[in-house]
Amino acid sequence: MQQGETHVVIGPNGAGKTTLFKTLSGELLPDAGEISIEGMRVEGIDGYQRVRLGVGRTFQVARVFGEDTVLDNMVVAIEASRRHQGAGGGFSLRIAPAADVYDEALDALEKMGLASQRNHVSGVLAYGDRKRLELAMSLALRPKLLMLDEPMAGMSPPDRAAAVKTIKSVVRERGISVLLTEHDMDVVFSLADRITVLNYGEIIASGTPEDVRSSPEVREIYLGHEVQSA
Repeated sequence: MQQGETHVVIGPNGAGKTTLFKTLSGELLPDAGEISIEGMRVEGIDGYQRVRLGVGRTFQVARVFGEDTVLDNMVVAIEASRRHQGAGGGFSLRIAPAADVYDEALDALEKMGLASQRNHVSGVLAYGDRKRLELAMSLALRPKLLMLDEPMAGMSPPDRAAAVKTIKSVVRERGISVLLTEHDMDVVFSLADRITVLNYGEIIASGTPEDVRSSPEVREIYLGHEVQSA
């Protein structure tokens, strides 16, 4: 992947999309081949160290700190990012986060449409709202590569549109790379610079959105009339 590129991986259930993400994030070892981050091979590096190298990830099932408030979840993510980046001279033992951390957290929640729920316990949020919170937390880590596993699942159409806008804005402003899986073809073609189509672990097509649109095999088997009408 190139810096600043948004690459979408699509395919039916069981195609290997989540397995690919688990391998890239260090949860699984590859059977063959190699994984490099900025020229550094990382097959033997655990997931935590890959985060330190700039890899961030969301999951198919939203993972947040369910007993904490929405705002506290964001504060944790921002403070973790600052520790990774060495901000303020490294790890801090202060009891309360600095005021600017709360300001940054509130700004992130505002952009994701969650500011009004900042004092709600995260575990009682609607599923789509938990996904939005997880996305906001992942962006707060300021990764070089952000992996999004079905980030729009459970979101309403307006929420999906807002999330797409946020991702585009972050890619443009920070120059990060995004690798994502997604079933919503409107989202796919709104975000993708490149698309790869998987089928049971094998690549059957890869290229620009226009390349994928024009592939008879992809259109017939995976995308159907959605591509023709998109």
